[in-house]
Amino acid sequence: MRILITGASGQLGQDVAYVFQKAGHIVLACDRDTLDITDSQMCVERMQEFKPDAVIHCAAYTAVDQAESDIDRAYAVNASGTRNMVVATQSIGAKFCYISTDYVFDGESEAPYHEYDNTNPQTIYGKSKRAGEMLVQSLSPAFFIVRTSWVYGLNGHNFVKTMLKLGQEKSELKVVHDQKGSPTYTVDLAEFLLELIQTEKYGVYHASNSGECTWFEFAEAIFAEAKSILGEAYRVRVESCTTKDFPRPAPRPRNSVMEHLAIRTNGLKDLRPWREGLRSFLRELAASNNDKIV
Repeated sequence: MRILITGASGQLGQDVAYVFQKAGHIVLACDRDTLDITDSQMCVERMQEFKPDAVIHCAAYTAVDQAESDIDRAYAVNASGTRNMVVATQSIGAKFCYISTDYVFDGESEAPYHEYDNTNPQTIYGKSKRAGEMLVQSLSPAFFIVRTSWVYGLNGHNFVKTMLKLGQEKSELKVVHDQKGSPTYTVDLAEFLLELIQTEKYGVYHASNSGECTWFEFAEAIFAEAKSILGEAYRVRVESCTTKDFPRPAPRPRNSVMEHLAIRTNGLKDLRPWREGLRSFLRELAASNNDKIV
């Protein structure tokens, strides 16, 4: 297949490009310089030039706190930019896969969220991503919306790499214990997208590594696994705290755990448990032989 990827210099986009190329697909990996999704004409031109069979739309405005004051930009990228890509994709009749987020929910449910639960975003980031979902659903007859959560990988900034860096610098860390979710390794998500995009099982999917934990439990697991895999003797003590101890401009969902109902009912392969994904990531980090802990 011919695959066009937006946001290809980002944390997920880089691994999606790698996984698809490794599988033998022809990939056009577009970053902000080669494809400005807020420019509708450029979107059409790229699409007409490459003529992909499918588009994986990873590009997004993801600065959750900054979005609270940068409202126009968040919507320009996450809503209007997504519309531009959908319309351009439709002009050549290709499939469209939109990467979305757990932030489209309010996080107040006691149970994991499944794909058909009502959305109720509480942040500008979440609202703008939900706007993008709505445009995809209304403009494309051949769409996949893939909501994910707590993403980390070898490229870019993420919670795992932040913990490893702080673990080298501090003797004590406080991590919130009243927010739960499912950490998602970018390579595992990319492998799922590889399977999904070759089907015509269109619709909304929740895709994260299976299982759940709090940020505090995730941090404890990071240090425990890093000791055996990276050979680092992290002496940092991790203490639990509450969300109130770390006030942020944008509220964080208390519950980001998502049920993988659509994966099961469509007969697709679910993502492995989150701790297995974490181990694979740390082994990849150990083998990278460069300064990826930034």
